[in-house]
Amino acid sequence: MSSTHAATAPTALSAGTSSTASLATKALIAGGLGLGLTAVGLLISPAQHVAMSYLVGITFCTAITIGMFMWIMIHHIVDASWSVVIRRQFEHGTKGFLWLAILFLPLVLASLLAAKHDLVWPWMEPTHVIHGGHEVAQDPLYVKKSGFLSIPGFLIGTFGTLVLMMWVSARLRKASFGQDLDGDAKWTFMNRKTAAFGLPIGAFGLTAIAIFWVKSLEYHWYSTMFGVWFFANCVRGALAVGVIIMVWLLRRGDYKGILNTNHFYSIGMLSFAFSVFWAYVTFSQYFLIWNANVPEETFWYNLRELDSHGHTTQWWYVGLVILFGHFFLPFLTLLSYRFKITPHILRRIVICILVTILIDLCYNILPALKDDHGDPLPFLSINLLWVLTSVVGVGGVCVWSYLKSFPTAKLIPIRDPRITESLTHHE
Repeated sequence: MSSTHAATAPTALSAGTSSTASLATKALIAGGLGLGLTAVGLLISPAQHVAMSYLVGITFCTAITIGMFMWIMIHHIVDASWSVVIRRQFEHGTKGFLWLAILFLPLVLASLLAAKHDLVWPWMEPTHVIHGGHEVAQDPLYVKKSGFLSIPGFLIGTFGTLVLMMWVSARLRKASFGQDLDGDAKWTFMNRKTAAFGLPIGAFGLTAIAIFWVKSLEYHWYSTMFGVWFFANCVRGALAVGVIIMVWLLRRGDYKGILNTNHFYSIGMLSFAFSVFWAYVTFSQYFLIWNANVPEETFWYNLRELDSHGHTTQWWYVGLVILFGHFFLPFLTLLSYRFKITPHILRRIVICILVTILIDLCYNILPALKDDHGDPLPFLSINLLWVLTSVVGVGGVCVWSYLKSFPTAKLIPIRDPRITESLTHHE
């Protein structure tokens, strides 16, 4: 059976090469338009608003790419068989690390080259005035965290992390693609070793990005669950994109005779499991902060529930959308066996998860933009437009990167030692 599929895979790949190239061009055009419209936003909205919206977009795409990176290594560490036929698509997806680093660079340069460095992250500017009329340099909490929250630390934590993940993912791709040529088992052992040291790199890397990019926007806030929360969004986003790719390739004919209902069932079960995991992490963070009732922690949620006059803000309703979209909707729908094995239904569910992840990132980032009273700007504002253009812009470049990598290797790892088990996967 494996030889039959091994012959089928390259044929399907060759048949779709021209259409993939056309899609890559369209993705790049869409990405360029999205980035261009985001830049035009600088003429319409304050630069800080556009920059914060762009941060949402690039964090969203980075989270999905990191999730793909983590799933590849988890696959190798646990020696999974069912996911072999899907793993190759995640390997193509991690090519996006290079472009994410490049696309993040303008945000960093704009912050560092401006007259004041507080375009996005207030702690970068010592003279930035925080609540109470104090400057950042005089803030005791910043002084205690300054060894970590420094511009050199930020640059090393960001680009050092991305470069390391870029290097590890390149090793994983090299071994996987190389095995297609000679079928040598040494490539499997190489990837297991790479995954063994790559997983800690990924764990520390995604935590550094979550803290530097997002949490440090309001550096007074304490939360020991924040890195785990970001991890949950990374892996759920990657699973969602994996389902979308599976359905696309199945309908296009590439995966015909390769994927079966059990593959969809397995990835649907993982999506279900990590919906529960996200709920556990998020509830634990909220409950511990609410129960301790320490002002240095509770203010973060208070800002997202009530304004300075005690009125409910739009962000409170956004929180409810996140609760239902992140947990109740996927939990209740993915309980169904039929929904997990029906491609078009599963795709709709994961699209809802992806949208909710984006809203969740808005909830964590955009309230750092405040009005004269210290209240977060409303969710339904023009800033939401720049979020959407940023997602299209950065996402278009990432999709283009994936599609450019797509024809460079076989559709599936045809000589992986566990390819037969994957092709005949059953529950």
